[in-house]
Amino acid sequence: MELNYIKCGDYFIPDIRLEKPNIRLGHYGMLRKAFLKEYRPILYTDLVLTEKLYEHCAEIEQSARTRMELIVPELAKRDGITERLKAENQLEWVRRMNACKAQAEEIIKAELIYC
Repeated sequence: MELNYIKCGDYFIPDIRLEKPNIRLGHYGMLRKAFLKEYRPILYTDLVLTEKLYEHCAEIEQSARTRMELIVPELAKRDGITERLKAENQLEWVRRMNACKAQAEEIIKAELIYC
């Protein structure tokens, strides 16, 4: 491995540049990144230096979205939220679905983001 150095005053500092990732993070990926930076600084630094941070956060993002797609319908089924309710009382249906989504998000945050 060949390193180039930059002279800063009387010192030579390694010219280490990280590649800019082409990965755009969504909501869950950004939450994971912020959590790692704040509460797991050693892991965060390791992921940054090995250039795997965005890959890791993108993987968490994908896993979280997949889990959300699985959990929300199960919670809706458990709570008895049906298409009939949607046709009869849309506001009640929206309220209950939002509650299911919030519950699923709390589960995902506990299992994937904040661990």
